[in-house]
Amino acid sequence: MTNIRAQELASIKKKISKVDPAFAPAIKNLEPCTFGLVKPKRSQYQSLVRAVIAQQVSTAAARTITGRLEDKCAGSITAERVGELSPKQLQSVGLTGAKVRTIRELTSSVLSGEINFRKFTHMSDEEIIGELVPLFGIGRWTVEMFLIFQLGRLDVWPIGDLAVRRGWDNLHGNTEPIKAKVLQGLGDQFIGMRSVVAWYCWRAS
Repeated sequence: MTNIRAQELASIKKKISKVDPAFAPAIKNLEPCTFGLVKPKRSQYQSLVRAVIAQQVSTAAARTITGRLEDKCAGSITAERVGELSPKQLQSVGLTGAKVRTIRELTSSVLSGEINFRKFTHMSDEEIIGELVPLFGIGRWTVEMFLIFQLGRLDVWPIGDLAVRRGWDNLHGNTEPIKAKVLQGLGDQFIGMRSVVAWYCWRAS
């Protein structure tokens, strides 16, 4: 499976450079895209919880809060263990009230079976977005990051990400920041491989 994905990524990189030569130097010189080549270190539940924790805080702060939550969960963040914690216990690790609500809603949905991560394998990107976005505090960007980095989906186009837009501008020598709506349309030429395009935009930002 890994070899197949490696071949797929190699083919995609060639296609991207052919469609838009502005990406050729980045693909040649920057860190190569590894989506789907490395098995995720975290469960899907853990990935989403960590994404919520990381919202609007520094990387260092997110790491500290995650470590405290892991301690509360006896070393491993699972829906079962988080479900046993009270709102006060969750807040004590450094979570805001809003994030406590988000994590509790996510946890409840997982424990009840309303959200079944096993089904995600057979669901489209938009179906997964539709499943998760109704939860309080989980927006489209959070789910897009989950799709790309946890599930290894190759055709996610996170135009709401400032770093993606900045990287696009850098690669194309834009003097004015590109608007998300404009970038949405420009992404159409890369359908099927937009996550990889986003990767090189991030690296060039």
